[in-house]
Amino acid sequence: MSGHEWSGAGGGSGARRPADPSPAASQDQHRRDPDLVRAYVRTGGRTRPTRDLDLVTLVVAAQEAAPGASPDLRRVLGICSRALSIAEVAAYLDLPPSVVKILAADLLDSGHLVTPTPADSLPEVALLEEVLNGLRALAV
Repeated sequence: MSGHEWSGAGGGSGARRPADPSPAASQDQHRRDPDLVRAYVRTGGRTRPTRDLDLVTLVVAAQEAAPGASPDLRRVLGICSRALSIAEVAAYLDLPPSVVKILAADLLDSGHLVTPTPADSLPEVALLEEVLNGLRALAV
């Protein structure tokens, strides 16, 4: 009965009790993924990023990884050759988004990652032309 036995026929409570697990089944339950690294180890014990980053914040690599950078920082920089959101980085690297936010904030602080400027925050052409005309007037 797939690992469970009925406690008794007729007069019993009808509750299931686990069958005695075999030694192999017991080892499988206690075996851990050898690649498992706790989130607090990946982030140096920090629980919050130094910047306010959303899951949709775009990041792109600006520099190569510094010598001595952690493997996780190198992996983030490695896949950010084009603009990716924090959520995409987390999915590609199979890391929790909270960890990626902290790693990305570290890389943004060090200048290894940058956030592309959104087009709507660029100045209007009329303002740029006015500044150019003012600079030309100073040069005469």
